[in-house]
Amino acid sequence: MEVNQAKQEHLLALKVMRLTKPTLFTNMPVTCEDRDLPGDLFGRLMKEDPSTIKGAETLMLGEMLTLPQNFGNIFLGETFSSYISVHNDSTQMVKDILVKADLQTSSQRLNLSASNNAVTELKPECCIDDVIHHEVKEIGTHILVCAVSYTTQTGDKLYFRKFFKFQVLKPLDVKTKFYNAESDLSSVTDEVFLEAQIQNITTSPMFMEKVSLEPSMMYNVTELNTVDNGDEGMSTFGQMSYLQPMDTRQYLYCLKPKLEFAEKAGVIKGVTVIGKLDIVWKTNLGERGRLQTSQLQRMAPGYGDVRLSLEMIPDTVNLEEPFDITCKITNCSERTMDLVLEMCNTLSIHWCGVSGRQLGKVSPSASLTLPLKVLSSVQGLQSISGLRLTDTFLKRTYEYDDIAQVCVVCPYMNRET
Repeated sequence: MEVNQAKQEHLLALKVMRLTKPTLFTNMPVTCEDRDLPGDLFGRLMKEDPSTIKGAETLMLGEMLTLPQNFGNIFLGETFSSYISVHNDSTQMVKDILVKADLQTSSQRLNLSASNNAVTELKPECCIDDVIHHEVKEIGTHILVCAVSYTTQTGDKLYFRKFFKFQVLKPLDVKTKFYNAESDLSSVTDEVFLEAQIQNITTSPMFMEKVSLEPSMMYNVTELNTVDNGDEGMSTFGQMSYLQPMDTRQYLYCLKPKLEFAEKAGVIKGVTVIGKLDIVWKTNLGERGRLQTSQLQRMAPGYGDVRLSLEMIPDTVNLEEPFDITCKITNCSERTMDLVLEMCNTLSIHWCGVSGRQLGKVSPSASLTLPLKVLSSVQGLQSISGLRLTDTFLKRTYEYDDIAQVCVVCPYMNRET
C-alpha cells in the first residue's frame, strides 16, 4: 500500500528551467575554390543564409541569437537563476500550496524561495511561478531541491519533491607572486610588489571589467597597469580588455606601509597580511561574474635585530674623491641597544672618519640617521661594504656588506691633453 501511494499521480506538475541569456549563433562555413566542382555554390548558399553576417559569411560567428539547448556551464562567482513553475493539471481545486526551493552544497543548505507563505488555492489550468537567484560561491556539486506540498478537496495532504544536480566550475586560475623591495632614497617605507597572474580556464572569452587590489589596513596600494596618456591613464592591455580562453594576463601592484605602521620596525617582521584581489568579468551578453580571493599573505624579509638601510647616495662619483652617504639604523628588537660603529676598508672602498665610534643607546623600534663619508680607489660599479655594528650590552656584532652600489668614474679621462 505504501509503495502504491508513493507512485500515485499528483494533481500538480513541477517544472524547473534555468534562466540564461542567449548566445550568438555559430555555424560551420564550407568553402571551396572556384575551379572545384561545386563552383560558387557554397558561396551563394552562405550569402542566402539568414544567420550569417553580410559581407563576412565565412566567419563562424553569426548575427542571430540562439537559446541554449542544454543546462550549460555554471562558474564560480556567477549568478544562478532558475524559473520554477507549479501547474495544476487536474480538474479540481487544490488548496494550501507551498513551494520550497533549497540549494544543497557540500557545506550548507540554502533556502532560495522568495516567500515561505502558502498559496490559499490554485484553480485548474492555473500555475504558480517563481524566479530564484543565487550567487554561486562554492565549487563542486550543487543540488537544487524543489518540494511541493498541497491539500486536495477531500482533505488529503500530499507532498513530492524533485532534485536537479549541476556542477559549479572554476572560471579563473589566479597565481600571486611577491617581490620585496628596500625603501628608496626619498622614502622611509618598504615597498612590496604583487604580481597577479590570471588565466581564463573557461571555453569562452571574458571581458575583464575590473581587477583591483583591496589592501589591508596597513598598506596603501598603487596600480601599475595603466600608461599615462594625457588626463586619463590608458590600460596596458588596450581599450578592449578581452581575455581569450586559456590566455594569461599579469597585473602588477605596488604596496607601501602607511606612515604610522612604517615607523614601527615590528611591522616588517613576520607574516604580513597584504589584502585581497577583487575580479569582475562579463561573458556572453553581459553576464557578470565576480570573485574575491582570500587574504593574501607574504613573509616579510627578516632584518635581524638591527636593520641598516641607505637613505642617500650619489649616482656617480669621481675616483679617489670623498663623497657623502646617509645611512639609517633601526632597532628591530624588543630591547634597548648600545651600538658602536666600526668602518672596515675593502680593496676598493675606503671610509673617511674614526672607526669604533659610539652611537649611543637606541630604544626598541627607534632609529637614527648617520651621515658618513667614503671614497673609492677603483673605477667601475663598486659595492659599498665594510660597516659593522656592535651591541655592547650583549657583545653581539652585526656585519653589513653590499649595502649599495655606486658608479665610480675617472674625472681625467675626458679631458684634452
